[in-house]
Amino acid sequence: MPNCLVMDSSITLPYWLFFLLLVTATLLVLDRVLLPGFRWYLRRRVNRVIEEVNTRLDIEIRPFQLTRKQALVDQLIFDDKVVAVMKEYAVENNMPREVVQSKVLRYANEIAPSFNAYIYFRFGYWFAKTLGRLLYRVRVGFHDDGGLSRVDPDASVVFVMNHRSNMDYVLVSFLAAEKTALSYAVGEWARIWPLQTLIKSMGAFFVRRNSRNPLYRKVLERYVNLATRAGVPQAVFLEGGLTRDGRLREPKQGFLDYMLRDYQLGRDRDIVFVPVGINYDRVIEDLSLVRKLDPGVTRRSTWFVLRTSCLLYT
Repeated sequence: MPNCLVMDSSITLPYWLFFLLLVTATLLVLDRVLLPGFRWYLRRRVNRVIEEVNTRLDIEIRPFQLTRKQALVDQLIFDDKVVAVMKEYAVENNMPREVVQSKVLRYANEIAPSFNAYIYFRFGYWFAKTLGRLLYRVRVGFHDDGGLSRVDPDASVVFVMNHRSNMDYVLVSFLAAEKTALSYAVGEWARIWPLQTLIKSMGAFFVRRNSRNPLYRKVLERYVNLATRAGVPQAVFLEGGLTRDGRLREPKQGFLDYMLRDYQLGRDRDIVFVPVGINYDRVIEDLSLVRKLDPGVTRRSTWFVLRTSCLLYT
């Protein structure tokens, strides 16, 4: 055991206590000395990236996208319309207001992104470009430069797309990266660590697609509405999910409704919807998607899905 000399006597400490004190002292040094300097360094790098990309983007990064996540969460929790629904929910379900508010807090934390411009344009763009070109020969069949050039840079631009593959997220982010930073709604399939942290830092937000909870739907509605009013460029899959057979599914207009809720012509900024069509010669999920068309088919493991997807490229 280590001995600590004090005047003419010594104090004997157990090794575990000495180790605990050493770890605590190290953490304090990191928190008070090293971490503030590291955060300052990261903020400076991020600010440089924002200044750089804003000079070449057609649609600049909006202040709403750069707002800290906790500020977005607070804005949702204390939103007048969320508070009104929260009161109704508490009465209808005979629940204390504090319990309902904790639900709203959980929903807001789940939905609100934590956009990081450095990760989006330094890592995300490189990853999307590399993966997209590794799997496909990416070609743009038609691009209406004239029409897009007439769009007001201050408008809220919404890309409305068909949903053929999970690669749609990657490809469209890569192709639009020279124009703007897109925000997506991502399903619960991606809520796994560390993927969810990366996805949120890319400006995406998670959605419980099949939730009918009025409290959750109101929090989601208010986030989408606030982001649209703030001019955040967004990408919407109108089908609400992947097509199984390649044909367009019936459109779901929930997100469009959220965006246009309480819209005032002449007071709010313009909302411009840009149609985007995505097509593939082959899709990595084809075999697993086709199997889902048969309700009696035997459920396969995740390893089977990965292996059959890779077979398409061998």
